[in-house]
Amino acid sequence: MRIVLEDDAARAEIALRGAELVHWSVGGRPLTWEPDPAVWAAVSPILFPVVGWARGGVVRVDGRTYPMPVHGFAAGLDFEIVAHEGPSAVFRLRDGPATAGHYPFRFALTLHYRLEGPSLAVTFSVENCDDRAMPYALGIHPGFRWPLSGQARDGHSVAFETAEEASVPVIAPGGLFSKERRPIPLEQGRLALNDAVLAQEALCLLDVRSRSLRYAAPDGSALRIAWEDFAHCAIWSRPPAPFVSIESWTGHGDPVGFEGALSDKPSMRLLAPGETGRHAVRYTFEGGCGRGGPSRISR
Repeated sequence: MRIVLEDDAARAEIALRGAELVHWSVGGRPLTWEPDPAVWAAVSPILFPVVGWARGGVVRVDGRTYPMPVHGFAAGLDFEIVAHEGPSAVFRLRDGPATAGHYPFRFALTLHYRLEGPSLAVTFSVENCDDRAMPYALGIHPGFRWPLSGQARDGHSVAFETAEEASVPVIAPGGLFSKERRPIPLEQGRLALNDAVLAQEALCLLDVRSRSLRYAAPDGSALRIAWEDFAHCAIWSRPPAPFVSIESWTGHGDPVGFEGALSDKPSMRLLAPGETGRHAVRYTFEGGCGRGGPSRISR
């Protein structure tokens, strides 16, 4: 089942499974990629309660071991519809039998999708419903069309608002983060996209200073992505597939050799009982003949 959001010339479709955005278009122009099961069957999965790979496929809580899928389990579970009207919808996932075997905490994960002209705003809340501190990581993994303009893939780029470090961690076997780093051709915050630069693993830019970036095509059309309370950004594709995924993360995969508790995993958030973590991302389409609205994330 899909929930349809419409606002003037914009349209979005969200599946109940994973509360996943499966289509977004502005002015009849599709911006999300059309999934191909032979390449990547998803469009924009939600990552929770971990981001990336857990070493050995398990996490540890209070001395017990629990199996944990890559990027967690939220993408594979049905969310409930809390509200839906016109350009807006709210979805929620609560703990239950399907989550307890992986993550022994009581929680509520709520997503609010909202169309505002050329923008799609997504806000997240993670509530600790337990009586003990709850570690979590959260991410969104959208795949956008490449080429964005419908022309050639050459000439596309990602430009951060601030210069970022021009190296990323080397991803070891099993999706683990090593201490070794490799250079990437990021010049003054701008990365030219091509098959070669994305031929290896994802480019995981950790602890970025920027709070927005612009994914641009040669004809001047672009997506501006702004985020709140996401520390990391990943850029990933499977060349020559016609998509690029620009991901916002609060956490990342386990370091090589990590054997600690989930709460000790680097970059995990820790919520006190009754506390709520809030995060947001805003995607704004800027047409080649003009510019979209502001990148500020409204509540």
